Amino acid sequence: MTQAQPSNGAFQAYRASLLHFNDDPAFHQNAYSWHEDGLLVVKDGHVHVAGDYAQLIDFLPPGTPLHDHRGKLIVPGFIDTHVHYPQTDMIASPAPGLLPWLDKYTFPTERKFADPAHAAQVASFFLDELLRCGTTTAMVYCTVHPQSVDAFFGASEARNLRMVAGKVLMDRNCPEFLQDTPEGGARDSEALIQKWHKRGRQLYAITPRFAPTSSEAQLELAGALAKAYPDTYLQTHVAENTDEVAWVKSLFPQARSYMDVYDRYGMLRPRSMYAHCIWLDNADRQRMAETGSAISICPTSNLFLGSGLFDFERADAARVPLSLATDVGGGTSFSMLQTMNEAYKVARMGGSYLPALRMFYLATLGGARAMQLDGTIGSFVPGAEADFIVLDPQATALLARRTARTDNLEELLFAIAMLGDDRTVAATYAAGRPVHRRAN
Repeated sequence: MTQAQPSNGAFQAYRASLLHFNDDPAFHQNAYSWHEDGLLVVKDGHVHVAGDYAQLIDFLPPGTPLHDHRGKLIVPGFIDTHVHYPQTDMIASPAPGLLPWLDKYTFPTERKFADPAHAAQVASFFLDELLRCGTTTAMVYCTVHPQSVDAFFGASEARNLRMVAGKVLMDRNCPEFLQDTPEGGARDSEALIQKWHKRGRQLYAITPRFAPTSSEAQLELAGALAKAYPDTYLQTHVAENTDEVAWVKSLFPQARSYMDVYDRYGMLRPRSMYAHCIWLDNADRQRMAETGSAISICPTSNLFLGSGLFDFERADAARVPLSLATDVGGGTSFSMLQTMNEAYKVARMGGSYLPALRMFYLATLGGARAMQLDGTIGSFVPGAEADFIVLDPQATALLARRTARTDNLEELLFAIAMLGDDRTVAATYAAGRPVHRRAN
């Protein structure tokens, strides 16, 4: 526990059980801090101190508001590292696989985001849904339309959320109504970077949809942007589906692998996030680890689209940074608790075991580390932004019955991950302010 003496300013204190991480439980002992009767003290939107209630209560300045959430858990806000806000309205759409799903549902839905009013309405609903599920940070795909990015960041800025997003780059192998050009896409992206990157809590991600829908000229310019703006993010898809992998091989026969296509254009680097990564080989994983590139694991959408099972053991052997994601609308829930549920099953089907502590790590500090934002979000270290959620182990009758019979922290977290959903999130806070309260 790190203690800090109070100074002048607006303090808020929250009493509950506290959990946050300082390392990956898969590789380190004492990787987390657990305070069964804990106190989180927030000042001016940042964590001031977190620890045992009995040790900290006497340090509170007189008159500090004390919010009593005993019987509940406070954890850092969830971090979703791969999600498509324009696909909100097509979630749960049937298709025999990824590529026909894109053609029948995704592309027609995204066409509507040429309308700024439509984009703003969907962005508002999307963000409210994230907050209802306890997600306070996400890496978000917009559409090819710059106005879809403006709408998203405008809605996020109004809520003072820490969000990452970008305009999709797509100049071939897609409907003409969604195509940009290499030069136009790069120009629009650069203008959006200059407008939104590091404006308040907003961060920009250079966003080629995936290699098949970008020409070599577009990938080259995307790589050049990534080099010119090294503190931006880069997000895309890779090796999600075997048909997709074969398609990439036919389009880029000179590349050693699908991942090598991106590597050739300078896209493997810190703050690059690659969704899925199911059909990689060991050389791909090693190259990701060498470059600080991160994996966004999307178990719900991988099962929904029949794409395959993520290999936790091989990714861990290479020590690639890992995080969890919903991947709505291929994913079928905005809830990171439901995503943990599916990740556990994917791991078991692949011969691995994913403890609940590790699942909560991947959804909090793991996501922050994959995004190079540890110390900013994802934990309760002093000075971190005060994004946190209040989880209710008695949110449903079944959850209450099961958690009343747990013997330790691992069992408690496992029950919450397996049985929890948006109803489990009693409240969500962003930068120390309430942005969602569950209706009782």
